[in-house]
Amino acid sequence: MIPKDAPRADTVAILDRLVSFDTTSRRPNAPLIDWIAAYLRDHDVPFTRSRGPEDGKWSLHAIIGPQTAGGIAFAGHVDCVPVDGQDWTHDPFTLREEDGRLYARGAADMKGFVAAMLAAVPDLQAMQPARPVHLLITFDEETTCDGARHLMADVLSRDQLPDLCVVGEPTLMSPIVAHKGRLALRITFTGRAGHSSNPDGGANALHAMGRAIAYIADEASRFAREGCRAEGFVPPYTTMQVGLASGGAILNIIPEHAQLEMEWRPVPGDDARAETDRLQHALAPLHDELRRHGPDCGIRYEVICDLPPLDLPTEHPLTDLTRQVTGSNAAGHVSYGTEAGIYQRAGMPAIVCGPGDIAQAHRPDEWIAREQLDRCDRFLRAMARKVCSAP
Repeated sequence: MIPKDAPRADTVAILDRLVSFDTTSRRPNAPLIDWIAAYLRDHDVPFTRSRGPEDGKWSLHAIIGPQTAGGIAFAGHVDCVPVDGQDWTHDPFTLREEDGRLYARGAADMKGFVAAMLAAVPDLQAMQPARPVHLLITFDEETTCDGARHLMADVLSRDQLPDLCVVGEPTLMSPIVAHKGRLALRITFTGRAGHSSNPDGGANALHAMGRAIAYIADEASRFAREGCRAEGFVPPYTTMQVGLASGGAILNIIPEHAQLEMEWRPVPGDDARAETDRLQHALAPLHDELRRHGPDCGIRYEVICDLPPLDLPTEHPLTDLTRQVTGSNAAGHVSYGTEAGIYQRAGMPAIVCGPGDIAQAHRPDEWIAREQLDRCDRFLRAMARKVCSAP
């Protein structure tokens, strides 16, 4: 446990406060956003909150310096994944330090970066930046990424879009210029119940789902064989899979309902929306076959996550700047997704670079090294100075 009387502008002390809020994505994040708002008021930093579709969930946009568009944004989410069923050594919502490691849910993914953002506020103000330094804080990155979408709509409506954005997901402070996207669908099959002794007396939703799963598996193999290649990713092609499937009640009843959840993880250049259209076209005969049994029968599609890929050119000035500040020669690719793709789609070039190791994310006894936070502290100030100081 970090002492509560530690200096307020200290990154670790702020991280201690942030992790004490259980902001699992299924819960409201309003208490945490209220705490951040109070911190910003204490430092006379203007900010705007934007709400999502659910009560108690907010994103926040703060600006240090000129209250305009341009400058640089530092972006992080404050929701985290559940701890249910995980074997934690200590309370996951109480920060614990041992041998230079700081343990808590969200410490690496990614409240450590948000704590560093907030701790930098006094120094950023003291710089008196000629261009704005934006702080973007979002909800529901771990589920739908809707927080970033709502926030971008709000920022654009106020004509305050930053020129550049750094998303501080854990990369061990190494620049990431590209990641795969993610499009997830929930597909519901509705047939007609009946006794299993008379198959013609009903429509088997599970059988329809089975045929759909077979098609999806074949498509996944097609991507692996002949799909677009994007070197730097592992694997270097678009992937797709069915991850959840359910249906039926008891064995002697023709199942009326079945449901699956599937995803694409497209490399930059592949269009998951076009693949959705291809899927629906391929499954149209199954839909028509079910539909013959009644107007409420058929196949229904629901998008549950739409995260675009990130593809920042290696020769982009933001790539060069981030390499200079971090001292890294790398410009990596990762197969997981971040909000950076949403920011890029909104018209803001984005790069991913933050403290901690993604290997620690979502695990019991999640941790971040104090050394990583120290590096992040220096990084934020240096990036702001290079982008936002007067020429």
